[in-house]
Amino acid sequence: MNLKTENSSNGFTPDINMEKLHKVAAELIQPGKFILWLLDAALEFVTNLLAGLLGSSLIRRHFHLMLSGLVLFGPLLSFWVSKFNIFANSNHYLYRKFLKSTWGWTCIFLGSFILLLSFSAHHSLCLSLRHLSRIGVVGLLWQGCQRLLTMLEDAAGSCYEPVSPPQDAQSSASAGLPLLLHEDWTKASCLKANMVWRGYEVSQDVLILCLCCLLLVEELSVFRPHLAQVKLPHRSQGAPLRFIFLLCVALLALWMFLLLCLLAHFPKFPAQQLGGALGYLGWRGLYQGWYRQRVSWACPGSPGDGLYASTDTNKEPE
Repeated sequence: MNLKTENSSNGFTPDINMEKLHKVAAELIQPGKFILWLLDAALEFVTNLLAGLLGSSLIRRHFHLMLSGLVLFGPLLSFWVSKFNIFANSNHYLYRKFLKSTWGWTCIFLGSFILLLSFSAHHSLCLSLRHLSRIGVVGLLWQGCQRLLTMLEDAAGSCYEPVSPPQDAQSSASAGLPLLLHEDWTKASCLKANMVWRGYEVSQDVLILCLCCLLLVEELSVFRPHLAQVKLPHRSQGAPLRFIFLLCVALLALWMFLLLCLLAHFPKFPAQQLGGALGYLGWRGLYQGWYRQRVSWACPGSPGDGLYASTDTNKEPE
């Protein structure tokens, strides 16, 4: 009894227990390390593949043409899609959670990507903020377009109240019964009162979806030269940056899918085509015009300017 007490006091038993504990922990960590290595390898492979695709000259030169063709001919799909499809319901989860906050999701994910990319290339906060300012300019453009289009819609349209009882308002409007004119009402107040609004409009949903798709492709295309630069010694590729890039690509796919659903299930000609044209003009004026000027306090520059040794891929003619 005294010997056991002496051995315990000398610390032999805790040493043996700690050895066993280390062995058990090592056995448990090995499968975890293998899983993490497998996930990291999959992430690296997928992001390299997507970066090469989005950074290719084919996508950069012709993506806006593909998007224009989708907006022009997408409404023709309404002849083949079923009206009982789950995406034909305007209250679908994707429409309610993503469509009305398209710019917010794009700003969060793409802003995080630009910030991480620019800061990992050059640890300069001023340079990161300069590149991040492009997103702020697009946000101001979107807010201005929203207000301007709302004002034009209110000025070009009129609100009508059907003569028949409110419960038959939709049927009476379609049947062509007499309507009472409300000249001083706006579109928002008219629709809120369940009345009939008639006038010209531009689809703001198609506008922001097209603008965000073009914006994502333009900003994500610089990830390809970034991966070429980080292969140099003493540079880290960074799993967080790759993960954010993957989320941005998933967001781009979601916006393309929602745009296709809107065109196929809720065709509005020419409101959607006008919205797509305005989104294209906004991208063209900023990324193919202003941002290609010489970098200064009044111009944030193109994506990738000042980040790498060579940015010739950003200067390809569109």
